[in-house]
Amino acid sequence: MEGLTSDGGAISNPADITVIVGYFVMVISVGIWSMFRTNRGTVGGYFLAGRTMTWWPVGASLFASNIGSGHFVGLAGTGAASGIAVGGFEWNALFIVLLLGWLFVPVYLTAGVITMPQYLKKRFGGTRISLYLSVISLFLYIFTKISVDMFSGAVFIQQALGWNMYVSVIALLLITALYTVTGGLAALMYTDTVQTFVIIAGAFVLTGYSFAEVGGYGSLLTKYSAAMPSNFSSMDPQRYNISPHCYTPRHDAFSLLRDPTTGDLPWPGVLFGISIGGIWYWCSDQVIVQRCLAARSITHVKAGCIMCGYLKLLPMFLMVFPGMISRILYPEEVGCVVPEVCKRVCGTEVGCSNIAYPKLVVTVMPSGLRGLMLAVMLAALMSSLASIFNSSSTLFTMDIWTRIRAQATESELIIVGRVWVLCIVAVSICWIPVVQVAQSGQLFDYIQSVSSYLSPPIASVFLLAVFVKRVNETGAFWGLIGGLVMGLCRMLPEFWFGSGSCIFPSQCPFLVCGIHYLHFAIILFFCTSMLVLLVSYCSKPIDDQHLHRLVFSLRHSKEERKDLDWEQEEKGRRARREAKERMRENNDVAVVEEKEKSGICRLVGSFCGLGGDSKAHEQEEPEGSEQPMPDISEKAVWKNTVDANAIIMMAVAVFMWGYFA
Repeated sequence: MEGLTSDGGAISNPADITVIVGYFVMVISVGIWSMFRTNRGTVGGYFLAGRTMTWWPVGASLFASNIGSGHFVGLAGTGAASGIAVGGFEWNALFIVLLLGWLFVPVYLTAGVITMPQYLKKRFGGTRISLYLSVISLFLYIFTKISVDMFSGAVFIQQALGWNMYVSVIALLLITALYTVTGGLAALMYTDTVQTFVIIAGAFVLTGYSFAEVGGYGSLLTKYSAAMPSNFSSMDPQRYNISPHCYTPRHDAFSLLRDPTTGDLPWPGVLFGISIGGIWYWCSDQVIVQRCLAARSITHVKAGCIMCGYLKLLPMFLMVFPGMISRILYPEEVGCVVPEVCKRVCGTEVGCSNIAYPKLVVTVMPSGLRGLMLAVMLAALMSSLASIFNSSSTLFTMDIWTRIRAQATESELIIVGRVWVLCIVAVSICWIPVVQVAQSGQLFDYIQSVSSYLSPPIASVFLLAVFVKRVNETGAFWGLIGGLVMGLCRMLPEFWFGSGSCIFPSQCPFLVCGIHYLHFAIILFFCTSMLVLLVSYCSKPIDDQHLHRLVFSLRHSKEERKDLDWEQEEKGRRARREAKERMRENNDVAVVEEKEKSGICRLVGSFCGLGGDSKAHEQEEPEGSEQPMPDISEKAVWKNTVDANAIIMMAVAVFMWGYFA
C-alpha cells in the first residue's frame, strides 16, 4: 500500500503495541472467565446462555452484534461520499427495535423456540418453510455479513499496519474462533458488553480529535462543500469524460430526507424501505433475536432494546461525521476520481471513500490512542463475526443437521455446530474479492442493496405470521418463493452488468436496474404480502388449537396447543430417547474409556465443554415431559418504567429526525 501515513503508516511504536496486547488479554480473559462459569455442555447452555442474561448485557450485545467493522468503514465511507443521509439506516432502528421488544419477542418466547425457522415450523407446520429460511439466512450471513466484516476489517488493517489482506483476516479469525467455539453464547454476550464500551470510548476519542482538526461543527458545514480533489484536471480527456458531479460534494449532503427521484437515498426509501429491511434484521434475524431470547424476563428484553436504541443514536456522530471530516482533510485520497490514483491509494479503481475512517485513525490519532482505535476496530470485527458464527452455527445445527440425523446426541450437535463455523469461514473468504468491487466500492450500499433484494419476503412472512391468524403454510411458502424470484430477477442482472461508477456507468437496462434498491424493497414487500394473503385466503385456514401462543392476539392463551409439527417432534424425541438408552447401556464402557483417556484429551474435552457429567446432560430435557409454559407477565412498576422510557426514546428520535431532515 502507498500513501498510508506521512510516517509510513505502520503502527509499530511501543505505546500502540502495548494497548493492543492489553486489549487482547482483557477480551480473552473475559471469554475464559465466562466459559468456566456457564453450562456449555448442553444445547440450552451453549446456544441461549441458560436464559439468565439481564438487560444491560442484552442491550450491549444487541448493539455490539450490530455494529461491526463494516459500519465503521461503510458508514464513514458513504458519509464521505454523499453526506449524512446514510445515518437514516441507524436512526430508523430506534423505532424498529421497540417493535422487537414489545411485539415480536413475547410471541417468540411463548412459542418456546430457539431459532426463527423453528418458530415458522411451529406456526405453519411442515418443513419446507423452515428449511428455506435456514438456507437463505445462511446465504445472507455469508454474503452480506461475514465476508463484509472480514473485508472491512482487512481494509482498516491494511491502512494501519500494511499487512496482506488475507494474513490479517486469518489472524483475526483464529482469535475470534478461540472464544466463539469454546465459550458459546454466554461468553459472546459478556465479551460483547466489554467491547461495547471499548468501541464507544475509542470512537468518541477519534471524533473529538477529528472535529478539533477540522475546526468544529461549523467548519464542517462550510468546508465539506469545497472538499474536491484537484488531480482530476490532469487526467487524459481522451480516456475519461468526467462530469463535475463525480467529484463535487452533494448540495443536500446535510439533509436526511432527499429528493424522491434524484436523491442517492430518496426519502420514500429512507422512511419505508429501510423500515422493511429493519423488520427483517431486527425482528426476525437469528443473530439479533437470539440475544433477546437469552434474557431472563420480558422486562429485561424491553429494557435491553431501549438501551440498544439509545446507543444507535451514536453512529451518526461517531462514524458518519468523521467520514465527512476525512474527505475535507484528505480530498485527494478519500475523494479521488482518477482510476489510476484510486488504484494506487486504496487498491481499487472505482473510488477510495472506504478508507475515510482508517485514514483518520492513522493520521490524526497520537501514539497509544492509535493503538486504541485499532483495538476498537478489532473489537467491532470480532464481536460481529463471533455473534454471526454462533447464530449461524445454531441455525445449521438445530434446523438442518437435525433433519439429517434426528437421533443426534447433544454432544454431536455441539461438535457439528463448531465444524460448520469453519465451513462458512472458508466460503466467506472466497467471496471477499466480489465484495471488493461491488456497488462502485461503496461497502454500505452493497450490504443494503443485497438485503433489499432478498429480505423483504422474509420480513413480510414474519410480520403476517405474528399478526394475521388467517395466514397459512401454503400462502407463506408461495409468498417466499415468489418474492425470492422477484428479488433474484433484480439482483442477478445487477451483478452481471455491474452497478457501475461515475466514470464508467453500468450497462444494466433502466427497466431492470433503474429503480432505487430501497424503492424496490417497498415494491417487493407489498407484492409478497399480497401474494401471501391471496393464496392463504384461497386455501384452508389453520385452526386456533394450533395457534395458541404462536400469534400476537393469542400470546396470553392458556389453552393447550397441538403443534402442527408434533409428528416430527415426536420422531425426534423417540430417536433421542433411543440414543440415551444406548448411552445408559454403554455407560460402564464409557466410564472405563474416560479413565483411560490421556490428560491432554480430558483437558481438550473440558475446554470445549464436551466432558463432564453425562447425568447432567440426561437431566437437561426429560423426554416425554412437557415444557413449562413461558411467563411473559410483568410487574406493573417495571412495565410502566420501560414503557415510559420507550416513549422518551421515541421523542428523542423524532426530534433528531426533524432537526436533520
